[in-house]
Amino acid sequence: MATVTAPAPRVSLPGILKHRAVAKLALLALAAAVLVPLANAQWASGSWPAALTVDLTQPLGRVSDWIIDNRDSHPLFLYGFGYVSNAVVLSVRAVYVVLLAAGWAGVTAVSALVAWRVAGVRLGLGTAAAFLTCGLLGMWIPTMQTLALMVVAVLVSVAVGALLGLAAGLSDRMDRILRPVLDTMQVLPAFAYLLPVVLVFGIGVPAAVLATVVYAAPPMARLTALGLRGADKEVLEAVESLGATSRQRLLTARIPLARKELLLGLNQTIMMALSMAVIASVIGAGGLGDRVYQALASVDVGAALAAGIPIVLLAVVLDRVTGAAGDGAGDLGAPTGPSRRAGWAYALAAAVAVALVGRLAGRLDWPGSWTLNIAEPVNRAVDWMTDHLYSGVPVIGGTADWAGHFTTWVLDPLRDGLQALPWWSVLLIVAALAWVIGTWRTALTAVLAMAAIGVLGVWKPSLDTLSQVLAAVAVTLVLGFATGVAAARSDRFEQFLRPVLDVFQTMPQFVYLIPVVALFGVGRAPAVAAAVVYALPAVVRITTQGLRQVDPAALESARSLGASSGQQIRQVQLPLARPALLLALNQGVVLVLAVVIIGGLVGGGALGYDVVFGLAQGDLATGLVAGAAIVCLGLMLDRVTQPTERRAKKGA
Repeated sequence: MATVTAPAPRVSLPGILKHRAVAKLALLALAAAVLVPLANAQWASGSWPAALTVDLTQPLGRVSDWIIDNRDSHPLFLYGFGYVSNAVVLSVRAVYVVLLAAGWAGVTAVSALVAWRVAGVRLGLGTAAAFLTCGLLGMWIPTMQTLALMVVAVLVSVAVGALLGLAAGLSDRMDRILRPVLDTMQVLPAFAYLLPVVLVFGIGVPAAVLATVVYAAPPMARLTALGLRGADKEVLEAVESLGATSRQRLLTARIPLARKELLLGLNQTIMMALSMAVIASVIGAGGLGDRVYQALASVDVGAALAAGIPIVLLAVVLDRVTGAAGDGAGDLGAPTGPSRRAGWAYALAAAVAVALVGRLAGRLDWPGSWTLNIAEPVNRAVDWMTDHLYSGVPVIGGTADWAGHFTTWVLDPLRDGLQALPWWSVLLIVAALAWVIGTWRTALTAVLAMAAIGVLGVWKPSLDTLSQVLAAVAVTLVLGFATGVAAARSDRFEQFLRPVLDVFQTMPQFVYLIPVVALFGVGRAPAVAAAVVYALPAVVRITTQGLRQVDPAALESARSLGASSGQQIRQVQLPLARPALLLALNQGVVLVLAVVIIGGLVGGGALGYDVVFGLAQGDLATGLVAGAAIVCLGLMLDRVTQPTERRAKKGA
């Protein structure tokens, strides 16, 4: 009897093309085989063709002249922007007057007692110590100025961000519409939009608040949308099965389930708003930022640090109090009902009594004799670091040597390689990366964003900036993911790391820029170092949050099967935390791009220098074109690193 054997599987080209990624690349290669020869025939390969560039100098110059000529007479400014400006000024002034009327004793007492009732005795004492430290450093009045401006800016940022995040979290269409808007708001360097903001609102508080809102609202929107979209489907189905309306499902299920993301968004908004204090001082915000800016203009690191420390302390206090308010940490085991309300009443009465005593005693201002000068010892420490660590260190070499090696071995080859590629090959690489992980729409968006850079006439500077961004993002992700995994695995390490991250994230870029330059010199390497320091905390926080939110049942199942700690991380936590890790990648790219402007101040050159030059010279064309190119870079990088929703669902 003859036996029938199964035919051997055949590996054919059509079979290979059934793989989605291979099919996409094959179609792209076919299109390139047709289009590239045509492009070479029309425009020679190499850098972006001059025939495809558009000069925006004259149109933008006319716009700038029109705004300057009509700012004091046109109805749009008198009755539109004017009302916005007046509302911002009145709000900030009202908060500032209240703080001054309370006096240093009243502000300290109210803040400490509120923190105590919300989060416990330890945070109450820490809050009091933070405000007293601001006074001891001689920064009480600047601290109150900054606090008044930040209260208004943070409230507006949270309101705008929450509304945008709510829309994006509940609607796929709104998510697609708002995503490029949020990218633009967060990626556009502060210095790039400071110029048009100043043209419209003039130098002062309104421009500073608006600039802060544009910079600080996107994290709240992104994390709100992430939390709403990541809500447990089973819980939502259970609530829906009980007959709950859409509004009831939102209020009773989606928002409570997204509490951690909302709190993280609030945290990020506060941190980013306070980090804008120095940049906002350039356009007349005053307060602590102005003190930092003036000190760094004279290269006085000690004075800059004395003004920077209160910014960090404000951030830490607001972070801890708002976080504890959301968690209800201060209410665990506390009385409820009338007893709780009575406790609040007694605490506020005590705080008001302290404020009245200080006012009656004529002690509203911080006594001048109660100040401590830290500028001189800090400057001596910086001088010692420069003398002993910059060069000549045995075996390992000095920091200047590290910067030189990083520039020679990483930045130079990366920049030269990108600039040596024909312009069409860069577009093909971008299209391939974006299409493989997404759809043709994401690939088209990425290619158009990259092509817009060439049309704006800043192709080579943009590739120089791209090389710095890629290097900084790579270093940030390696350090951030490793640190985030360690923090997620150890509660003690996370508690130790939290204040360190607060300091890194809230210390104004200008403050740590001086030690970075002192250690690494001037050039692209210190620019990359500054970007890494600024972007790292957000990557670590989001990575830790994502890993800690992995379903405990999945981890318990892995342990029961004998999985080691490393296997649990690689095979369970990292795959399940993929959305949070992708968000960490996105935020790393965005924050690195946000600091690319700082690189222009320390020899980074490229687009950062063009933006700084445009603001300093009042050149709207140069500044906005460079800023728009940075936005296009951010949009392109976002599309080649973030899978679309459909792609994520298919998992292919």
